[in-house]
Amino acid sequence: MSPVILRQLRRTFRALAYPGFRIYASGQLVGTLAFWLQTTAVSWLVLELSGNSGTALGWSLALQFGPYLLFALQGGKLADRFDKRRILLLCSLSSATVTATLGAVVLSGHIQIWMIYLGMFAFGSVAVIEGPTRQAFYSELVDTEDLPNAVSLGSAIFNSSRIVGPALAGMLIALTSTGLVIAVCSVVFLGPALACTVLLRRTLANPVRRRSGSGGIREALRYTAQRPDLIAVLFVSLLVSGFTFNFPLTLSMLARTEFATGADSFGLLLTALSVGALAGSLVSGRRSARPTLNTMLTASTLLGIGTLVVGFAPDLWWAMALLAPTGFAMIYYAQAANQRIQLGVRADFRGRVLSLYMLVFLGSTAVFAPMIGWFMEQFGARAGLWLGGVVAIITPGVVVLAKRAQIRRRALALPGKAMP
Repeated sequence: MSPVILRQLRRTFRALAYPGFRIYASGQLVGTLAFWLQTTAVSWLVLELSGNSGTALGWSLALQFGPYLLFALQGGKLADRFDKRRILLLCSLSSATVTATLGAVVLSGHIQIWMIYLGMFAFGSVAVIEGPTRQAFYSELVDTEDLPNAVSLGSAIFNSSRIVGPALAGMLIALTSTGLVIAVCSVVFLGPALACTVLLRRTLANPVRRRSGSGGIREALRYTAQRPDLIAVLFVSLLVSGFTFNFPLTLSMLARTEFATGADSFGLLLTALSVGALAGSLVSGRRSARPTLNTMLTASTLLGIGTLVVGFAPDLWWAMALLAPTGFAMIYYAQAANQRIQLGVRADFRGRVLSLYMLVFLGSTAVFAPMIGWFMEQFGARAGLWLGGVVAIITPGVVVLAKRAQIRRRALALPGKAMP
């Protein structure tokens, strides 16, 4: 292998030079595989029990992400206050317990849709603590200059699992049952717990020292309110995530109602999306500085165009081909937004500000997913993709216009400037 290629590989995967990150990444690879196995199995189970109801599937996603609306800031407060390794260990054990319980009920043959809703709410209640803790923990595993790479590799791990997980879940459902797949997930969810157990015996590369003056949730909200750069990220994430990042919902409906295919084809659609997302993760991981606002807005626009075009795909294979570049834009946007938050806040505020970001990014699903599900029931699965695409295109334009208006107001306020 040439020296140039070796240098490029070292730059792309430089966070792996830290032993603690390697251990944690191994656990995350296993845990995220379990997440995508479960997501695919549960989505398909809801459609089976509800007679292909988009509204029912939307409610299952809403209840899974609903806890972010209720407890997200508390989760970030815990992440800033306690040892993140212990929090993540407990979250891994809790996720395994919830999933094992749901799997047992499905295998018993007594499953009802309200039980799935309850299970998804319980799973989301764990995730609302695990999410901001996991995101903030990257900054303790690597040095600050390697944080963008660590965040991007974490996303690459997530999307690697998303490549394998849905396709594997679809195949296992076709060969066995959704209940067995969910039961298997409960064991696989223990991977992060094992990694955190090992990390508890190691010294972290960049441990965070909490400042006495950093306060609680109110202080974090005031800190964010004074930062227009953070407000712009939250505004775009609210709409783009709420209307466009509903691919488990839109693609499952597309596979089942438009293409009249089974769970294996739904898994292939998610896999195609994830192939592009993995590439986007690796490319964004080459950054060593905070991405600009324009980078984030451009990626959102490209995501919107891709999502819009996928809605016109005539068959499964066209949809898969179009989902790969859409996945690239999706994760490139998501990483730009995440890194603008991660690299734009004080270390002792990072957990709480990230929890606010995740409240907007994931909590918006709880608000909009039932609306998207109903919209698709009325106008078809393709309409859900078209709506998400249009929103992802228009939202960056709104931000650009608002920024220009702000610059114009500041210029008029300067001494010597006359009002028109």
